[in-house]
Parts: sequence; structure tokens; C-alpha cells
Amino acid sequence: MGKDKEHYKGLIDYVKDRPGHDRRYAINCDKMKNELGWKQNFDFDKGLDLTIDWYLTNDEWISRVRSGEYRKWIEKNYGSR
Repeated sequence: MGKDKEHYKGLIDYVKDRPGHDRRYAINCDKMKNELGWKQNFDFDKGLDLTIDWYLTNDEWISRVRSGEYRKWIEKNYGSR
């Protein structure tokens, strides 16, 4: 990779909103909070920023996924399930 977030921001294509369509992807965390005591560590924007940073700094992992090596590992470890 070797490129920073600013480079990738220029590759984003924004699309017109689909009113109401994305509600099905919403998650209600009440059960996790009430029954398990779960609490989020970051808000959405911070979590997304940290995720992008992780991908930008883990070229080796990305290379293994792209090469097919990761798929072989998944099949070896989970293929018989």
C-alpha cells in the first residue's frame, strides 16, 4: 500500500441516499448492554478512523488476503464445520 488516508479519500465516490433503505442494517445494542454489560469504546467515526488506520498499517495481512493465503487458512481451520 504505502499511501496515506488523504490519497484514498480522493477515491471515494459518494452516492445518492436511499431514504429508509439502510435501516435494516441498524443494530440495537440494548441486549448486549443490559445482559452482558457491554459498552462501546469509541463512537462510529472514531471506530471507522481506527479501522482505516489498521488497514493502512497492515500491508502484510492485506497481501495474504489478496494472494489467497488467507482463504487457505480459513478452509484448513474451518472447512470441516
